[in-house]
Amino acid sequence: MMGKERMLQKTKKDGVLSTIIIPNYNGIKYIENCLKSLADEPACVAVVDNGSVDGSKELVQEKFPHVQLISLDRNYGFCGAVNRGIAESGGDKTPYVILLNNDTVVESGFVRALEKALDGDKKVFSGSARMVNMHRPEVIDDAGDYYCALGWAFAAGKDKPAADYGRSREVFSACGGACIYRRRILEKIGLLDENHFAYLEDVDIGYRARIYGYRSLYVPEAVVRHAGSGVSGSRHNDFKVKLSARNNIYLIYKNMPPVQVLLNLPFLLAGFLVKTLFFLKKGLVKSWLLGTAEGLRLACSEKGRAERVRFVRSRFPAYVRIQWELWRNMWYRISL
Repeated sequence: MMGKERMLQKTKKDGVLSTIIIPNYNGIKYIENCLKSLADEPACVAVVDNGSVDGSKELVQEKFPHVQLISLDRNYGFCGAVNRGIAESGGDKTPYVILLNNDTVVESGFVRALEKALDGDKKVFSGSARMVNMHRPEVIDDAGDYYCALGWAFAAGKDKPAADYGRSREVFSACGGACIYRRRILEKIGLLDENHFAYLEDVDIGYRARIYGYRSLYVPEAVVRHAGSGVSGSRHNDFKVKLSARNNIYLIYKNMPPVQVLLNLPFLLAGFLVKTLFFLKKGLVKSWLLGTAEGLRLACSEKGRAERVRFVRSRFPAYVRIQWELWRNMWYRISL
């Protein structure tokens, strides 16, 4: 029986509520341990392979026949893989979709903890797991994401004691490395924006959900150990810096109405200057500036304009709440 048929049978038989989507690109070093950790979790699992050539796709086929494998002909990025997984996975009737990086290992109860966080409030769109360092689990890797008026997205708790992040709270968006989305809301606001390819796509969809009046939560009971930079190789490199810079400009363009951009312009310019100086010191300023230029071109392009969130008067209260968050999160970031 093929993986998709097994998933459909499991969904109907066991009352499974979630489908786990794992994008994979040359993840031979991590994917086996990731899938082993999910063995007892009550969820359908689909691996979406982005044209890997390292044998990781074959490993999934041979060692995990119960997992649905969706093979793509090339690397469509994190966004493309996730969207294909949501569309084609056999568990397409589950009310929840869980995204999980291939360089992770989940702890027992991960799925149920995420589901429970969304069960209580239909206005909650997403839940962000407590991601800890793979080799130092006492240290936080990500405890939910924030976005601020400086034009910066940042992970709460990065490199801080995990014990300090044991309470649930509202966050701006859920980290796409380990999170849950409500499928019904995805159908309303749209899937991940594939113009991003990777990086900031999770902040973008969280921003979009907030414009529509939905919320995101941090779920500390759902614990995931994360290796980090499993594909790109390091926290700061040319690929990540260039793509993040591009997506940061695009994120502002597509989610902020012109009046809001003008309101935040002094902060955005200050944030850009600080980042420029930071990457100058890191020797990556060329990648940062090239990415910024690409972001401006993307915003002006037909495909960029097509994805812009149109301002609707009825959502004005949501924009006011978001603006307050952008200012509040700026001071939160500066205080870290």
